[in-house]
Amino acid sequence: MEAIDKVLNSLPAQSGVYIMLDEFENILYVGKAKNLRNRVRQYFQSNLNSQKTMVLVSKIQDIRYIVTPSEADALILENNMIKEHQPPYNILLKDDKTYPYIKINVKEDFPALEVTRKLKPDGARYFGPYMLGLSAMEIIKLLEAAFPIRACRSTNLKRRKRECLNYHIGRCLAPCVGRVSVEEYKKVIDKVIRFLSGHDNEVRESLRQKMLDSAERQEFEMAMQYKEQLEILDKLVRKQTMPFKLNLDLDIFSFATNGMLAAVNISAVRGGKLIASQNTSLNDTSKENALSSFIMQYYEKNPILCSEIVVSEELEFQTELNDYLRHKADRNINIIHPIGGIRSQLVDISLANAKEYLQRQEQMLLRKEDLTKGAMTQLYQLLNLKRPPRRIECYDISNISGTNKVASMAVFIDGEKATKHYRHFRIRTVSGTNDFASMQEALERRLIRLKENDKDISFSKKPDLIVVDGGKGQLSSALLAAERTQAEVEIISLAKREEEVFVSGQKDSIILPRDSLALRLLTRIRDEAHRFAISHHRKLRLKQQTMSRLKSIKGIGEQKSKALIMHFRNIDNIRKATREELQKVKGITAELADSIVDYFTNKKEQDSIIKEQK
Repeated sequence: MEAIDKVLNSLPAQSGVYIMLDEFENILYVGKAKNLRNRVRQYFQSNLNSQKTMVLVSKIQDIRYIVTPSEADALILENNMIKEHQPPYNILLKDDKTYPYIKINVKEDFPALEVTRKLKPDGARYFGPYMLGLSAMEIIKLLEAAFPIRACRSTNLKRRKRECLNYHIGRCLAPCVGRVSVEEYKKVIDKVIRFLSGHDNEVRESLRQKMLDSAERQEFEMAMQYKEQLEILDKLVRKQTMPFKLNLDLDIFSFATNGMLAAVNISAVRGGKLIASQNTSLNDTSKENALSSFIMQYYEKNPILCSEIVVSEELEFQTELNDYLRHKADRNINIIHPIGGIRSQLVDISLANAKEYLQRQEQMLLRKEDLTKGAMTQLYQLLNLKRPPRRIECYDISNISGTNKVASMAVFIDGEKATKHYRHFRIRTVSGTNDFASMQEALERRLIRLKENDKDISFSKKPDLIVVDGGKGQLSSALLAAERTQAEVEIISLAKREEEVFVSGQKDSIILPRDSLALRLLTRIRDEAHRFAISHHRKLRLKQQTMSRLKSIKGIGEQKSKALIMHFRNIDNIRKATREELQKVKGITAELADSIVDYFTNKKEQDSIIKEQK
């Protein structure tokens, strides 16, 4: 720790960004500080109350820092470095973390409603974001049922010769044939805008009247549709109900952490109604950095449509963040940490959501711990193993009538799938259907590669436990493979029918409790090995069938058929290829390309004749 002590003693009392690195100089965390000396030293004090921060500190081997001219520069530099380096202990919103909005291009004479995730400075009106289980498209359908606005999405409204069906059923004013003036259509759009701004009475009355009119005309199917739209509206309003009425446009951000996990609740209030509420898990549990970093990244992906931003706690860089967002929005935006009043009540609701979400995440984590580490411990105890098995490998054999024999190797590490470690073996020395000999060959080859310190990421790791799919016979074959390679590894087998477990040196099988985590773990990895074996076997059969078909073409043998498959990947691509594309494959001459094209052309004709005869 001498290197870190040296850095701590040299830190300046200025604003800047600090970068924490591990032993391989990978960036673990990037943070901002108004005073680098005070902020960074806090990490190495004995009174740390965050478990995740303690884990982070245990990995730090070096600290670097960049002094910035101002605190605002530190805020921006931190954000840019997080995006560039994506440190594991920082917040990084996913690229797709943008929400849907409803767009009305009021610059058009006859605007339609559309859903968009990209907002542009084009003079259009945008409403949203829509989360909380609210569908932007569902809201548009409701508005199109309530008001006679055009449903066609074309930006260039071309004049048509006749009206569409929507006009005849009263769902559109038919601007495309000149049935309505720009002024009249604008009055309807103004009603739509009022609804999207939080006023729903006009929509309710419009739908109710249309339902009654349809019923009076005995158009009961149409009346039922309007009734369903009214039910959707009621559902929508219930979700937006607030304990007070005030015409506010707010974005609310609340931060909660238990030291190991953290969460932010984002809520959007428009026209005094809640239209959005979403919880997001965070990697960063630091109160000093997490919420301001989240807000900054959120508004890089989503527009600022509110008049105020309300936060659950004072932010260290609140003034600088406020200035940054004000400049981005090109209008006055205030970040407020309310102490009382309506805004404080809104924060309480948002914070309660964040805390409740955090509790659910914690329960899920504990459940996951049960299914993984808990299952490994239980397996160790019930089967009397030497140690809890961190790395478990499972083997299965797949073949049809002794052809294309394949052994699969599925791997679980700490109770979870490790798909990068999955491997398969083509059985080479066994003729006919002999699963016992096939299992022995596969395991011998795997254990020899372990003994020889194979560089493969999977074969170089020693398994704590090997599971083979089958009964006593498969276990005997696996144990023989371990004996012949002199590998010291625990091996068991799991028989499908009764889920019996067979262990070395024990005559009778072990029946694990049906509801045990240990049995669930064993069946999960067994099923994975079976799935992996079957899928690979299917690929081999398909490849063999493809090669067989290709070799029936005059001039195409083993090597050329392999070259064609390697180049085009599958038979369909070969069938669709042109003569010029075929000739790009090594060994395929113009004459052979003609033969391939002719073969598939004639084959198509033959297939069509057979279909006609059937």
